[in-house]
Amino acid sequence: MSTERQIAIHVPVLARVEGEGALELRAHGDRIEDVHLRIFEPPRFFEKLLEGRDHAEVPDMVARICGICPVAYQMSAVQAIERAFGIDPGDWVRAMRRVMYCGEWIESHALHIHLLAAPDFLGFGSAIEMAQRHPAEVRRGLALQGVGNELIRLLGGRSVHPVGVCVGGFHRAPSPHEVDRMVSRLRAALPDAEALVAWTAGLPLPRSEQTFNSVALRHGKEYPMNEGRIVSSGGLDIDLADYERNFEESQVAHSTALFSLHEGKPYLVGPLARLQLNLDRLPPPVARSLEACGVRFPTRNMYHSIVARAAEILLAVHEAIRILSGYSRPTMSRIPVRPHSGVGYGATEAPRGLLWHRYEFDGDGRVRAARIVPPTSQNQARIEEDLRQSLEEYGLAHSDDELRRRCETVIRNYDPCISCATHFLQLHVSRA
Repeated sequence: MSTERQIAIHVPVLARVEGEGALELRAHGDRIEDVHLRIFEPPRFFEKLLEGRDHAEVPDMVARICGICPVAYQMSAVQAIERAFGIDPGDWVRAMRRVMYCGEWIESHALHIHLLAAPDFLGFGSAIEMAQRHPAEVRRGLALQGVGNELIRLLGGRSVHPVGVCVGGFHRAPSPHEVDRMVSRLRAALPDAEALVAWTAGLPLPRSEQTFNSVALRHGKEYPMNEGRIVSSGGLDIDLADYERNFEESQVAHSTALFSLHEGKPYLVGPLARLQLNLDRLPPPVARSLEACGVRFPTRNMYHSIVARAAEILLAVHEAIRILSGYSRPTMSRIPVRPHSGVGYGATEAPRGLLWHRYEFDGDGRVRAARIVPPTSQNQARIEEDLRQSLEEYGLAHSDDELRRRCETVIRNYDPCISCATHFLQLHVSRA
């Protein structure tokens, strides 16, 4: 005779992931038979909304897709548009785009580490609870996030949905005085960024050895942000234009979020994948800090993602200082753009992982078709795979409330964004 028990855990008022989500588990004994991460996100039709729009409108429109990583959407878009039109904005624009991306990595990673993930690992229900016992750490997170926001504002005009980016460059170049002030603030943030790597490595992280295929950009000379080829730990090495021939994005019945597979299997994008595929591209100060923290990379523990995020904060601070220290204001902050028909591909490394865009334009430079593949949709299948293994290792004999907390920890570790992601967590457990 089989028995079935089902519970629903209602959403807290202050959730730590955005969107709506639920997880359904069907278990038999100590084995999980089915895992369904259900994402409830009303269609927003961004790709259709772009059709018929002038190319110049695209960067500001796609910035609205995500409030945490608008820069990533803008950078993938302008890269694709410029490739379609066959233009090169030049070294100054390239350098400043990297600086702006540094700002997004700093603010997004700092928010995730201190306000979303660390409370899970330290046993707190929220960052507010954590702040009562660890006020200095929470203040550090907010301070680093503020530095990242200010860096975005330097070139974007504002930190949320910035408006300074345009096809061909930027609408405005900051003054040397503004840049000097920013460099001083970045230098002051270095000790916090260095301390953060060791602090994350010292957190009581669960131990979970898993096998996964990592996918990220790889650049010939630098740690990837805005440029590179798509590579994987399984040997993939392709141009951006070949993405659709190697990755399959599809709808599943239990979720409104799309799932992505490579060669029919889940794969990982994000800071851990990026770091493990680009360890040799780390600047020496970051490599030294990572070596000293005690966590050895490459690693098979998904929870070491938080250490990878900390390392990328340190990298972004160093990179922004390096680039801005040699700043010279150009006579022109953008180059002229002559649109024509064509297809362009763009991919950059959002804080959460690879973000791929494709645009087709008519002769007047208006969008005929658009496709955008965000990192969270690429991680969905990997999250379900992780949930299955992690929960079986944890043990299904735990109470449903304990299972819910472990599920939330696993999912939040990926820093999902499905409102580009999920108020967590409604959990339904069927036991036989």
